[in-house]
Amino acid sequence: MKVYRWAAAVVVIAALGLVAASGGEKPAAPARAIPDGPLGDAIRLGEMLVEQTTTHPLTKPYVGNALNCTSCHLDNGKDPNAATFIGVASAYPAWSPREGRVITLEDRVLNCFMRSCNGVRPPLGSRASVAVTAYITWLSADMPLRMNPSKPNGPNAVPPLEISTDEADPSRGEVIYAEKCASCHAKNGAGRKENPPVWGPRSYNQGAGLAQTPQLAAWLKVAMPLDEPDLADHDALDVAAFVNSHNRPAFKLDDHLPPSSKLGEYNSEAGSPKP
Repeated sequence: MKVYRWAAAVVVIAALGLVAASGGEKPAAPARAIPDGPLGDAIRLGEMLVEQTTTHPLTKPYVGNALNCTSCHLDNGKDPNAATFIGVASAYPAWSPREGRVITLEDRVLNCFMRSCNGVRPPLGSRASVAVTAYITWLSADMPLRMNPSKPNGPNAVPPLEISTDEADPSRGEVIYAEKCASCHAKNGAGRKENPPVWGPRSYNQGAGLAQTPQLAAWLKVAMPLDEPDLADHDALDVAAFVNSHNRPAFKLDDHLPPSSKLGEYNSEAGSPKP
């Protein structure tokens, strides 16, 4: 399973949703150019942060593992199948059963830092969170607004598999993992070079969407092996069960929240706002 850039803000497949586009057509990134000026700069910065989440100085302090956003949202969220960002912004604000409240797209992005990136939630309104949200919103340009009243999922999200988790066989998954995945992610799941870890202390934590075997299986089905996904439903489910049978960081919300004084910031650099 060649998985270059696997598993991060979930987002979360968790990251940003799970229901496929209708009609079988693949969603495409907007044809129009990124706008000029500060907004365009923010969009381009957002794409850079999605790709370089673990190393960029704006996001590195908030990441606690070896996963970038593009580890799950392949091709910086432009892959039409693997947890695409295309169309995601049209679903927000959305009801989130996990949070028990209506959340914004920015909330969802920041929650991925806590869960898929096993880090700390960046401040609401920070340069990093605004840039990533601006980039994801640009990928939804000209798409109809369809705020999701059921769950924080975009219209092009990964479709769930039509197979029960009760049928999962992690022992069979171990065999498939050795055949298709270990060459990139190592026998011990620790990853190799640019291929991220899939379990252990440097992978996503137990609060991430991919820590749920049905969600991981659905993602594997459309994303792996990289550039040539060929797993049958049962294969994807078995590999997911095997991967998630291993240890990974626990998730305790309080450990991933900054002090209350750092939860948000006024995002003006003008010194004093204009009347």
